[in-house]
Amino acid sequence: MTDTHTPTDAQAPEERRKLARRTVLAAGSVAVTAVGVGSAFAATDGTTAAATGAGTEASPSASEGACYRLTSELVEGPYYIDADKLRQDVTEDQEGIPLHLTLKVIDAETCRPLRNAAVDIWHCNASGVYSGYQAVGSGGGGGGTPPTGAPTGAPTGTPTGPPPGGGGGHQEPTDDTRYLRGTWHTDRHGQVAFRTVFPGWYQGRCVHIHVKVHVDGEWTDAGYEGGHTCHTGQLFFDEKSVLLSAAVEPYASNTTTRTTLDEDTIYPDNGHAGGLLHLGYDRHHIARGVRAHLTLGVEPDETNNG
Repeated sequence: MTDTHTPTDAQAPEERRKLARRTVLAAGSVAVTAVGVGSAFAATDGTTAAATGAGTEASPSASEGACYRLTSELVEGPYYIDADKLRQDVTEDQEGIPLHLTLKVIDAETCRPLRNAAVDIWHCNASGVYSGYQAVGSGGGGGGTPPTGAPTGAPTGTPTGPPPGGGGGHQEPTDDTRYLRGTWHTDRHGQVAFRTVFPGWYQGRCVHIHVKVHVDGEWTDAGYEGGHTCHTGQLFFDEKSVLLSAAVEPYASNTTTRTTLDEDTIYPDNGHAGGLLHLGYDRHHIARGVRAHLTLGVEPDETNNG
């Protein structure tokens, strides 16, 4: 589905750096009952923070002349969809803990903010399903309700669904749903914000959000065209926040065995440079909402498609 209007940014000057072609991974369906995503965020900068990770974001990178640590490039995963959903609120009808995500994109060499970069996010819902892939659902890597009864005999036929962990190559979408995915442009400070819900989990992966950053493209009547992808990564949540979310519906109804951050085979285990989000929320009432933020240090002249 294509959004035919061109986003504007009241904070940015008229001279806008041209945007990059965006593409988006999908997230599946299976909504359950939960805290209404329209509820106001209780978390503020003064609430109990649940941020973890070694070092600070501004640590210098190993590359000579860089002023900022590069954010890790990670696998794109099989659920990427070029959906041209130009929007900041990606929630649609999905229930879960409200999540306000703010990302700042900077040039890791110069530390200058990247104005008008296109940022994509996509993630699964509280039940571990990606939109666009509802037919995959509980077929492996999609979450959903596990089968009942014990399997008997040797397996027959060709396995379906993505491998546990969601690494694999790209898969073609199975349906037209596009919730929990979207693209928006950074402002003159390099910042972009999204409203979504706290992600759930599925077989083989810890809780995460996928992200891409595109530069050097341009807005057209059809959406977002041209340019290249300078960063493909994933955003992660510390265990404390995930455990608290797991006690709230609909997450509590997700019976899929959860992979922890330490068990995950994709998280690079290098703190915020690896995509570990800074989080703020009321630990006694996480259902009211979570605020997350992170600075992404990228190389705008490089191409990283994941």
